[in-house]
Amino acid sequence: MTAAAMVAEFDDVAAWTAEAVEDLGDEHAIPAACRGSASPAALAWLAEACELSAGDRLLDVGAGSGGPAAWAAKRFGVRPILLEPMPAAGRAASKLFGLPVLTADGQRIPLRTDSVDVAWCLGVLCTVEDKAAVLREIHRVLAPRASLGLLVVVADCPITDPPDGNHFPTQSELIDLLETSGFDVVEQIERPAAVPLSWTRRAQEVTALISARYRTHPAYTLASRQDTRLAALFDHGHLSLQLLHALSL
Repeated sequence: MTAAAMVAEFDDVAAWTAEAVEDLGDEHAIPAACRGSASPAALAWLAEACELSAGDRLLDVGAGSGGPAAWAAKRFGVRPILLEPMPAAGRAASKLFGLPVLTADGQRIPLRTDSVDVAWCLGVLCTVEDKAAVLREIHRVLAPRASLGLLVVVADCPITDPPDGNHFPTQSELIDLLETSGFDVVEQIERPAAVPLSWTRRAQEVTALISARYRTHPAYTLASRQDTRLAALFDHGHLSLQLLHALSL
């Protein structure tokens, strides 16, 4: 069963984001739909590491509202396929960017074996218990020697009381999971911290509008509490955001 806080964070807030972008303007769409961990520098690193090129079929597993996939389509001409289990998030991605969305989770990807050129999975592995099942499914649909780009919240040690719905891997657990699922880890860096002011401003304008409209809503309260708990773990050095590039063997 999906934790209520995860539904609030990834479904309710996604729907509110689409509403806010509609009012504020399309230029707000990608920054707002990259809410959380994706940033221009992180996406650029992943895109270059995975050597994205025009026409590539990019599968975004746990795509949320579609911001990273839309960014890649706009800058590299890839053909995104979004996989997202939360219905409101999928509807937001369709509304904001007109991208094709498959409503399913990463353990059961409704695509043929070896049918995808490249895959992304950004900020998702820490939200699923059976990470190996997700990685095996991604491996199945990827063509041989195809790239997987990951953004993963990694714990410095096991977190005994994580925010609801989160299951943070340690560094050694993450590498073991990838290798046993058929991936070769090529490179890894900590997510770049720098974010352009223009990107931050647009994202903050969307956040402010959502807050003005929904701050008394129970789902908003749950999502805010989740954000606060995560921020505290990052501030104390227990969590870090890692970017990885791996190849399907």
